[in-house]
Parts: sequence; structure tokens; C-alpha cells
Amino acid sequence: MTPGYPIEYPSELQSAICAQIYAACLPPEETSLDPLILSEHGIPTSLPSSLPPSHWPEPVTRHALSSLCLVNHAWYEAAKPWLWRKLEVRLPRSWLSLVEEIAWDHEEETVDKVMEETVRAAARAAMASAAKPRMLLEAGAEQKLEESILDSIRMPEDPIPLELLSPMASREPSPRRFRTKSQSPARWELVRSISDAIQNVIHRNEPGVYVPTIGDPCPGRHVRHLDFNHFRTIGMRRSVDEGVNSRFVTGDRVEAILKEMPNLTEFGATEYMDGALTLPVLNELFLRGAPSRGRGRPSRGRALISDVEEGDRERRRECLELEAIDFTGCVSGVFVNALTEFVATHLLPAESIEGDDRLARLSLEEPLVFPGLRRLGLRGVKSVLPETLAPFVMAFPSLTHLDLSGTRVNPELLQTLGQSPSVRLQSLALARCVRLSGQSIRSFLIDSPVCAALRELNLYGDMTFVSPLTEEDLTAIVSQAPCFLSNNLVYLDLSSAPLTKSVLDVCRPLSKLRSLGLSYIPDLSTKTIASFIIDKAPNVEVLTLINTSRELDCGMRPDLAANVATRGSVRQSCFALHSDIINPLCVPLFSFSLTSDKKQLPPTNLRVIELSTILLGGLGAGAGSWRIIKSKGGRGWYVDTASGWVAEVEGQSTLRRDLEPDHPLRLELGKMSDANGNVSSGIGWHARKMEILHGQGMLGREDGLYGAVSFAYQG
Repeated sequence: MTPGYPIEYPSELQSAICAQIYAACLPPEETSLDPLILSEHGIPTSLPSSLPPSHWPEPVTRHALSSLCLVNHAWYEAAKPWLWRKLEVRLPRSWLSLVEEIAWDHEEETVDKVMEETVRAAARAAMASAAKPRMLLEAGAEQKLEESILDSIRMPEDPIPLELLSPMASREPSPRRFRTKSQSPARWELVRSISDAIQNVIHRNEPGVYVPTIGDPCPGRHVRHLDFNHFRTIGMRRSVDEGVNSRFVTGDRVEAILKEMPNLTEFGATEYMDGALTLPVLNELFLRGAPSRGRGRPSRGRALISDVEEGDRERRRECLELEAIDFTGCVSGVFVNALTEFVATHLLPAESIEGDDRLARLSLEEPLVFPGLRRLGLRGVKSVLPETLAPFVMAFPSLTHLDLSGTRVNPELLQTLGQSPSVRLQSLALARCVRLSGQSIRSFLIDSPVCAALRELNLYGDMTFVSPLTEEDLTAIVSQAPCFLSNNLVYLDLSSAPLTKSVLDVCRPLSKLRSLGLSYIPDLSTKTIASFIIDKAPNVEVLTLINTSRELDCGMRPDLAANVATRGSVRQSCFALHSDIINPLCVPLFSFSLTSDKKQLPPTNLRVIELSTILLGGLGAGAGSWRIIKSKGGRGWYVDTASGWVAEVEGQSTLRRDLEPDHPLRLELGKMSDANGNVSSGIGWHARKMEILHGQGMLGREDGLYGAVSFAYQG
């Protein structure tokens, strides 16, 4: 090839390269449980891997794709879909720019104007690419083609005969308008109709002529992921009146941008924008795909369907269904009222109607379901009543991940969900659900096939919201529940449950368990905990012991008159931690041999212990390689910085327990310890919130507001 000319690659190869670049930033299924290290340390040869990082940081991937867009037009077309595939709204001004780029302002550009300009440009491009010379030489061919296309996509405004509308003297021909039932159609829908019309017209006049499809310059069709996890307006010095009457994220803007995203499959909302989750927004989110293909009751109680409603249904039929939605912390009155109205309109049974009308009504109506949605996050949605929550959750028959922590879920919902023939949960969170009973949880876990394949179970409780389980319930669950018998659990949190030595004795081995929560259990001794981990859960890497065991309570006991921590009691708790937990579980047994150089390994994989703030303060700078790492909030962990998953060159990933003092992973963990809580919201272990959007579950990592809920907040 002549020097100086760029190498031209096939478009398929360019798209495949961009796809691999985008995939490099996605978290792997097998995680190391450690925070993502942003510095460059090579490429991992196997998983899990704490160092080198298991995946690229997203800014690196986004920078690589944006650089490819600047190479030439071919690379721009290949990289653009992957650059727009995932959108995270962070700043208010960037959100307004995003709306301006994707959404369609119908006040500035009418449907007729956009259609005429698009048809004119498309006709010009079709004539330029025509292979038949006769089409190019014929006088006025482009104008005739444009008129033919317009005629094929226009329709009379009123199909009713003129004799019935006006007297003969005032009769004038009806104006011709475009065939759009909706007053605000999506741009991608119009572009596709124009492209189909061009193909039909040219193939009818000139069979065999190749006409390229029209490319939609609007990037909305490329978006698969949209979340507001990092969005907040704190620090903008806005007055109360501006915050109420001049919001950045409004329902109209969210609705407009959702209309231009037909391939959206993941959506995340937060408490900073839940006032924009109006009923039209919920309709755009849920009534996509199958729910708009004639199923359900979108027009309940109406004898006729308006053109606008029918146009919206036709547009939504072409959209992909959502696969994951996260409403963590959404408690505003706007969202609660919109969700209540959505459930009442589409999900609740029809109103009681007497006689034959009722039978005819029931024969035409089917229950509205959303078979495409697999992951649902409702953590902290505490304002939604059980009467609304139950039919909403039951409308998703294909769930695999469900987070109902901090909601008003009641035993009736668990009983109904347990009878579902299609729901098969892999990850379940019922933390701090005050309306649940121990019997309902016990029956749900033991008798229902919905929970048979669980890999992650979060039943967290604390001193404020104590677990409703009794010792009898726990004994039955750990000895009879299929998720315990199958030995597939990798995450388990039984904090504040009345665990005793007898309950742990009947528990089956949990050899795949990696993260275990045993906080707020004051009557569970440290020796019982150590014995259980060594005998039945040796692969546990993360253990939470906040206010657990009398040996670790630093003298803070409610049954004592002086419920205060003293210097002596804190010192005794620190000594008990090392002597009863760390030394038996994390230190290799002493061995001496003159013939073997094989190093003795610790009996377990334990390397991270979450402790109370008082006990962490007593530990000071730690001991040996054990250091204190604090989150952005009130949580803190005692971490063995000399341990971690390391993918060596040309080797398998191993859990190293003897990292050198100058090893990059040990240095990075040391920096987190030195930061003393001045870290990002994604730093921490043993998440309290389920990762919904990517499907990583309780072992997933998040930052932003979701990360704060997972690792920073105590509750």
C-alpha cells in the first residue's frame, strides 16, 4: 500500500473493534470483591483479579471511542453507536445538552417541516446513488421522486365526504398532511417511514436499483442504558423557588428523551429526580414491546381509542422492553401518585360491573404483564402502599433480581410471589422490611420454587429494625431451604437474626460463600463464628461483625447500668478480635520442614472484617498488614492489605496472602487507608444495595448515589 494513505478496514471489523473496546469497561461476572483500582497495571490473565483491574474504568473506554470518532468518517460511524450506548447523567447543564441533542423540540420544528426537509435530502441522496443512467438524465427526476415519496406518506386530513361537512359554496379541497397519528411522533419513526417510502417508490419505478437506507443523525436509537445515579444539584446556589419552579429534570423532558430511545433496556432513577417520574414517563418506560402489542388494558374504560393514544401504542410496539429498572430512594409524592395511578389503570382488576357487560368486559381483558423485565430495584421506596406494591411486583413474571429492602412489602406479597410459576430469583434482598413476619420469610425460602436457585440473600437488620426471624425459623431455613442445601450461596446477610451455636451446627456447608454478614448479634461468641467459618465456610473473604459478640462490644451492653466504652474494654475487644478471629482464620499454621519449601496457607480466605466505629478507633493504625479503610460515610473495615486476587503473568488468578510491601495492590490499599474516609462513594465491601442495572447483584460494585447506599450508609 502506498505510504501516506490510511488503511481502510471493512465496516464489520471496525464495529467489532469498537464493541470490544466498549466491553472492556463492563464488570465481569466473577468479581474480586475489591474496589476498582484506576491506575494502570497491565491486563489480567484470568479472573477474579484485584490487580491488574478486571475491567477498564469507563472514562478510559469513553475516551478511546471518542478518539476513534475523530479518525475518519468510517471510524465515526463504527464508534458512535458504542459511544452513545450508555449514558450517565451527572451535571444539570450536561442533562440539558443531552435533551437538546436527542429530543425533538416540536415548538421549533413542526412535523411537516422536518418531514419535507428529510424527504428532500433523502431524495437527493437516492438519486446520487442510483445505478440507472436514465434516472440521472431524466429532467426533473429528483423533483418527481420527491413528490412521489410525499404522496406515499401523506393522507387527507378528513376522510369524511365534503358534502357532509360544508355547503357547496364554501367547499375547498382538504389540505394534505402527513400520516402521523401522534402530535409528537419520534424522529426515528419518521425517518424509518421515509426510508421505507423511498425504497417502495424507486423499486416500483426502477426495479433492481440499490438505494441505501437513510441514516438517522439523532443518537437516541443507540442508547441502551440511562441512569441518574450521579445527578445532583447540590452546590449550585439555587434558591428554594428555583429548585421548585425551575427544575432541570422535568417530566416533559424525560418523556421527550425516552420517546427517542427505542432500544433502551436499562433505566436508573434516584431521589434527586424522582419528581420527574410522572405517569407519562412511567407509561414510556413500561408500555414498550409486548405490553403494547395488543396485550393488557391500556385503554380500559374507554369505548374508543384516540389517534394520539393509538399512535403512541404503534410507536411503542417497535421499542425494546426494559430489562432492568432501579427506583432506589424514589419517595416523592409525584412518583408515588404516578405509580399508584399506573397500577390502578393497567394492573388492578376491572371495576365491578353488573350483568352481561361485566362478562363481556372480562372476556376482552387480559392481565398486563411485562415479561422482558428481569431486574427490579425498589430499595427505600417506603412511601408506596402494599396495595400498590403487590400488583406492581407481580406484573413481572421473569424476575431474577429483586430488591425490596426498606419497603412496605407484607406477607401476602411474599405468599403470592412464591406461587409464581415463572419467577426464578437469583438475588433477593429483604433488608429492614418491618411488615414481614418470620413465618412468611421461612415459608417463602423453604416451600417456594421461586427461591430454589438463590445465590444471594440479604436479610439484613440492625438495632432499629430487628430481623423478624426467630431461632426456630433460622434452624428450619438453614437446614431445609433449597438455597442452603444446594450450596450455591455466594452472599448471605443474617444481621440481627438470633443466630446461636445450635443453629450454625445444623447448617449445611457453604463452600461457595464469599461475603457473610453477621452484625448486631450480641449473643454469638467469637469462637463460634471462627469455628463455623473454618468448618463450613472457608472461602468467606468478607465478614461483618458490627456490634456482634460480647467479646467485641467494647463494653457497650444495654443490660449494663454504665453503657459506655472504656479504654480497658476497647483494649480487651481489640485483643479478642486478633486472638479469636484473625489469628485462627487468617494466619498460616506453624510448620517446620527441611525437605519441603511449600508455604503453609491460612485455613480460610478471610481478609476483610467490618467492625463498629468504636472498635475501629481502638485499633488505631492496625497491626502488621492489617489496616483500617473507611468509607465515605459511617462504615469502616479492617483489611489485610497483604491479601488480594492477583492475576500473575501467564498464570491463574490466585488469592495471595503474602504481598510484598512494595506490591502495587498493597500500595493502593494503603492509600485508601491513609485517605481516612476521603474516598469515592464506591469504596467498600459487602454491599447493602443490590446492583440492578448490570445484573451483578449483591456482589456488584457501584459509585455515585447508588454506591453511597451500598457502602457508605449504615442502614
